[in-house]
Amino acid sequence: MAEGAIFTSKEIAFLHELDKQGVEFMIVGLAAAALQGAPVVTQDIDLWFRDLSDARIGKALKKVGGVFVAPIGDNPPMFAGKSVELFDIVLTMHGLGGFVDEIKNTVIISLGKVKIKALKLERIIKSKEYLHRKKDELVLPVLKDVLKTLDAVEARKRKR
Repeated sequence: MAEGAIFTSKEIAFLHELDKQGVEFMIVGLAAAALQGAPVVTQDIDLWFRDLSDARIGKALKKVGGVFVAPIGDNPPMFAGKSVELFDIVLTMHGLGGFVDEIKNTVIISLGKVKIKALKLERIIKSKEYLHRKKDELVLPVLKDVLKTLDAVEARKRKR
């Protein structure tokens, strides 16, 4: 596992505050894939929340100097502030179940003292296959190779 190498201390501080406040969330998308060992690059960190109206999200944001920007017109909800500028809010994962169903399909990743949930690689692959976007089609072979490797390592561990 990458053990948080893709995150700076300010991103980890925000994730720590979310965890400390008891907010139910998971990291999804390519950031979650990278945390599971995929050699991919992403420009953002996608967070999926059980309840975006949870007041504890605002408390966590305030602790790190960020704010919540409500959706306006075609603009989706977002976070603003230097400490949270790389985080995007995900409202749904196309081709998958809802948050309550998918929280069961996560792995625990340690980021220093913080343990966060990341959507399992096979679920990320399923969502990207469902969307059929060109950018996803380009990364799918890499994600599938990593999943195959992780599955083989896990199978060897079980045989011991």
